[in-house]
Amino acid sequence: MYEIIAFYTFSALVIGLFGIVVLSKNALYSMTALAGGMVFISGFFFILDAEFLGVVQIVVYTGAIMALYAFGMMFFDTTRDVKEDIRCKKIFYTLSILSAVLVLIVLSAPIFSANIEAIYPTLEGVGNVQTIGLLLFTKYLVAFELAAIMLLVAMIAGIVLVGKKLDAQSDDLEVAKELK
Repeated sequence: MYEIIAFYTFSALVIGLFGIVVLSKNALYSMTALAGGMVFISGFFFILDAEFLGVVQIVVYTGAIMALYAFGMMFFDTTRDVKEDIRCKKIFYTLSILSAVLVLIVLSAPIFSANIEAIYPTLEGVGNVQTIGLLLFTKYLVAFELAAIMLLVAMIAGIVLVGKKLDAQSDDLEVAKELK
């Protein structure tokens, strides 16, 4: 019973926070909600007794969101206030009603379903972390390496963009000094 309550609580929190990410016009609000959503996603791993993945979710993904947070503070003007205005109220209300119906369906699903168990192969004498290592470096090696390359390219692109912005600002300062 505890797992069901925790699952639905984490689900509602994650959906709510990711809704803020999508609907907010303030970049810092969106990134803060994204970091919170990633922390609550780790709760799913803890419910499934995958503590290692839960900790990795918190450390790696929430840490990556904090790096995104830092880039957002550099790229966006965070000092100005944003007035959020809902232009299409019909779409907003329709999505709200559909979300409420979806939550109702998800909450009522255990009542109507039979006992469903997830069956996955286990290796005798091998722990959770060793199983993850075996899967990552055998079955999912190519996807794992491609994800690492994509993250490296994104990091280099962010550094290049920040470098260009800093160069442009220093050029503007030199022109302003010359004009005085």
